[in-house]
Amino acid sequence: MDDRLDFSMSASDMDAGDELSPIRSRFHFPRTEKGADSVYLVGHSLGLQPKAARDYVDRELEAWRRLGVEGHFEGDNPWMPYHEALAEPLARLAGALPIEVVAMNTLTVNLHLMLVSFYRPTPERHRILIEGSAFPSDQYAVASQAAWHGFDPAESVIELRPREGEDFIRTRDVEELLEQEGETIALVFLGGVNYLTGQAFDMERIAEAGRRQGCVVGYDLAHAIGNLELRLHDWDVDFAVWCSYKYLNGGPGCVGGCFVHERHGRSDDLPRFAGWWGHDKATRFRMPEVFEATPGAEGWQLSNPPILPLAALRASLELFDEAGMDRLRAKSERLTGYLVHLLRTRFPDGLSIITPADAEQRGCQVSLRTGPEGRRVHRHLSEHGIWCDWREPDVIRVAPVPLYNSYSDVHRFVEVMAEGMGSAG
Repeated sequence: MDDRLDFSMSASDMDAGDELSPIRSRFHFPRTEKGADSVYLVGHSLGLQPKAARDYVDRELEAWRRLGVEGHFEGDNPWMPYHEALAEPLARLAGALPIEVVAMNTLTVNLHLMLVSFYRPTPERHRILIEGSAFPSDQYAVASQAAWHGFDPAESVIELRPREGEDFIRTRDVEELLEQEGETIALVFLGGVNYLTGQAFDMERIAEAGRRQGCVVGYDLAHAIGNLELRLHDWDVDFAVWCSYKYLNGGPGCVGGCFVHERHGRSDDLPRFAGWWGHDKATRFRMPEVFEATPGAEGWQLSNPPILPLAALRASLELFDEAGMDRLRAKSERLTGYLVHLLRTRFPDGLSIITPADAEQRGCQVSLRTGPEGRRVHRHLSEHGIWCDWREPDVIRVAPVPLYNSYSDVHRFVEVMAEGMGSAG
């Protein structure tokens, strides 16, 4: 797909023609020692702060000061239903119905809550399929769940690996493994986008392959939501979890989110860990002794959510609605295509791109294997106001985020990296 993109124009000319470029001014960028904006390419780790976030949080601090406990029911944005205001914008990003999503907890907490309901192993079907290079928290979570049910994780957890000599996992290999061993697999749980390589999995095809074998299918969308166009409801995914501090720009440790397909959200026979906030809203304050779940994903809530982080996230979600995920995704493909084009031009030898070349198989992250001098190159980038990410032993992760990054950011990154590679050589 990159080859069909026209990069004959200069970066500044492409920026001038970018209809989304005005949104960049609505984010705060870290400053260099000389007072200039940094080139911030680490939205895959922590998104930038929307300028409106402070105002949104200040409103709730003022409501707390002025109303005290009555802020739960009074004021412009009462706290009791505050999280409900995020359901529709999150549903648009997830490709879901509003009843299928909820902002709650943090990612791994949500994952464990989902596994209580959706990982129901038997002696015949107890295995969990996960990518071998999954983010460690996912690996820890699924291994601990297998052990909790009395199974040896070494036998119950199957790790997908690329073919020898390749950097990412072929969808057909996933399908073939499911065809061969699906009857023993209880759960397919993959990252929508792999955190290390930036590979975007074909979630629709994998979900279909898992369903054919009777497997439950779930996804970690930490690197996918706000990055890819998702259709979780139509893809018939069982559940998904995510954090909100990467591409969703909710701030450090922000409230995460959860998707539960509608067909499960109204089911009374799924086991779950219950909490007061997940109880039916109509009778919650009668304090009944027996739990009755709120229909939909909200029924998995445990406790009332923290309002201040939700306020910051709300400011960011409004920008997503303004931009539109279709336009963001189109710009993302152009940004990463431009990045790959420049890298191939400047470094025809000696630099390996471990992210798929096909733009449909990646989000806005491009990962580079830099060799033994990579740490020095990364330090050079940092010293020159370029924020990107280092992963041992030799990977630099770069994420030009379409909400706030520009073609000039990408061009600057490659120029400074070329300087660093030259000095390292």
